Amino acid sequence: MAETALTNPEESAARATGWQGIADDWSSDQRAFKNVSWGKAMMWIFLLSDTFIFSCFLLSYMTARMSTTVPWPNPSEVFALTIGGHHIPLILIAIMTFVLISSSGTMAMAVNFGYRRDRTKTAVLMLVTAALGATFVGMQAFEWTKLIMEGVRPWENPWGAPQFGASFFMITGFHGTHVTFGVIFLVAIARKVWRGDFDVERRGFFTSRKGQYEIVEIMGLYWHFVDLVWVFIFAFFYLW
Repeated sequence: MAETALTNPEESAARATGWQGIADDWSSDQRAFKNVSWGKAMMWIFLLSDTFIFSCFLLSYMTARMSTTVPWPNPSEVFALTIGGHHIPLILIAIMTFVLISSSGTMAMAVNFGYRRDRTKTAVLMLVTAALGATFVGMQAFEWTKLIMEGVRPWENPWGAPQFGASFFMITGFHGTHVTFGVIFLVAIARKVWRGDFDVERRGFFTSRKGQYEIVEIMGLYWHFVDLVWVFIFAFFYLW
């Protein structure tokens, strides 16, 4: 009787379809997330929520830029530097992008050596990643200072649309805050890796269990997300 009920065409036809059917299939699966740690799952949920926030910021920026009747400043002129008597557009932004993208490579190598239980290389690569992130934040601070000295404010802009200042400081500031927190956590976790906290089961933040180098991978997920967001900011804000 049970097999007959399960193979009944009328019952099969009554099953949910579309997105509801997909949700039902995933919720009934007892293995899909069985081996996923809480730390990694919570980081993915955090990154998903952060994706919505950054998306809203970029959409708001696009809406403000396309709806304003005042001319929008030319990024190639606003973000240019004069070096050796030559006016070079976007040179600082290009260096910042190179530094941040390079940090993704060192972070990926740190995760690789972390799962190999190579404490020294993991810690060193995480510190290199933190140094690159700190360099990025330092260059962003220089960029902010330059624009503030030239008269850019959240409520005004000497080159045209006043919305430019508000959009610039909001989007780059929010992203810079993410990078700053990432640098702090990179240094903290690198210190624990260097001391061998994950090998001797030393109690403390991020080191409650022995051999849990997964925190390095979780930190890598966050860092790669921050780098990816910068690619969109670079494309929409500086190249458009």
